[in-house]
Amino acid sequence: MHDNAHRIGPDSLTREQVVEVARGRARVELTPLAEHGIATTRKHIEALAADPHPTYGVSTGFGALAVRHIPGDRRAALQQSFVRSHAAGAGPEVEAEVVRALMLLRLRTVATGRTGVRLETARALLAMLNAGIVPVVHEFGSLGCSGDLAPLASVALALTGEGEVTDAGGVRRPAAEALADAGIEPVVLAEKEGLALTNGTDGMLGMLVLAQHDLAALLDVADVTAAMSVEALLGTDRAFAADLQRLRPHPGQALSAARMAAMLADSPIVASHRGPDCNRVQDAYSLRCAPQVHGAARDAVGYSETVAERELAAAIDNPVVLDDGRVESNGNFHGAPLAHALDFLAIPLTDVASMAERRTDRMLDVARSHGLPAFLADDPGVDSGHMIAHYTQAGVVSELKRLAVPASVDSIPTSAMQEDHVSMGWHAARKLRRAVDGLTTVLAVELLTAARALDLRAPLEPAPATAAVRDLLRTRVGGPGPDRHIAPEIAATAELVRSGAVREAAAKYTAGAH
Repeated sequence: MHDNAHRIGPDSLTREQVVEVARGRARVELTPLAEHGIATTRKHIEALAADPHPTYGVSTGFGALAVRHIPGDRRAALQQSFVRSHAAGAGPEVEAEVVRALMLLRLRTVATGRTGVRLETARALLAMLNAGIVPVVHEFGSLGCSGDLAPLASVALALTGEGEVTDAGGVRRPAAEALADAGIEPVVLAEKEGLALTNGTDGMLGMLVLAQHDLAALLDVADVTAAMSVEALLGTDRAFAADLQRLRPHPGQALSAARMAAMLADSPIVASHRGPDCNRVQDAYSLRCAPQVHGAARDAVGYSETVAERELAAAIDNPVVLDDGRVESNGNFHGAPLAHALDFLAIPLTDVASMAERRTDRMLDVARSHGLPAFLADDPGVDSGHMIAHYTQAGVVSELKRLAVPASVDSIPTSAMQEDHVSMGWHAARKLRRAVDGLTTVLAVELLTAARALDLRAPLEPAPATAAVRDLLRTRVGGPGPDRHIAPEIAATAELVRSGAVREAAAKYTAGAH
């Protein structure tokens, strides 16, 4: 075994492992225990295949066609026909990281020894993952029930040497060519394997785990940009005091408040209006209540992590092979637990973005910005400053509100009413990915605006923490001045957010926040 490879066995994967394999191209390998379990279970399937009595998924058709018994000499054709017909996706290509996560998670379920897949098939799937071969998977084709059927079938089809893939060099080509170049023998599917390779919640789960990873970072950035906006708007940090937060003991709220207080510590700007001459009684909700909103989003992510961790310990297949060799039909492939969590996350994400947009708007309005120039323009009237950057931010927030409408409340019956209630979890996952991208843009515009506003407060200096973030931004984007092309500045700021650099710049000041 390789010391640096993630070992895939019957036990649960961690969310960190999923991210590292999906994005970092980490290698994987099967444990001896997994290989033993796969081989042992396959013997049960082969015994059932030889039995004259039909067993669903082994010697019958599928779905609404499960009533037909398939003779032995037609079962290889049945499996290949299954994956060909089910690889029926359409629309844009799904991102490589999602497909890699999906492949890893299907391999993990196979490693539980509950699916009946042959060991050589499992090894071929593993080899394809390690070779960086990514089957072409399309946006539409999963209803989040009976597994992510079309996406997983596209992977299974590539495993047999059909369909298209993107190779390790990023070139799209026929699967047979890429497999040959990687030294992988195409699989000839045997009984149960077509079904076992496609009947899982792996796409939904993979996208949930990736979104959780991104949201954990983005919520840290939201605390940073909110603190910068509070400072830029001459707000107070007193509402973030620990004794006030303890009156409402939500853990996420306490963490966000502590982080914002740490970002504002030792701020000359905050100190400048702390005395008796300040006539302001309290800040607007978008400033004062940021820990409550950000914290609620943190707690929502925490709930979704519990769902993901349970799913990462699951063996999703239908039918499933039990320890005593029984092959039983079940409903564990239904995506409702994941669909609900995916839909839920889009709601607090949108709320965080909406609040950030309100803070941005406040910094641009002379009636509410407490002395900042209109739209933070260099020469208001001649220059427009961040006026239209805010339009862009507002447009994204409006889109996020549409994406927050749940997919899981819908169901569209299929398969001649055999599959008469579906989760739509794949769709919930796809829109959550778009929402995460949207929140990244929204926070980038707030960061860009707040940094400019802090510069315009000179000669007063910001806090050491907010100054560090502002200085990081200045390595990519210039300070206040006459209007210039701002779209590249938004993109550069978004990349700083996405890369983790903003989070890291703040980390030395917030390390003790809890």
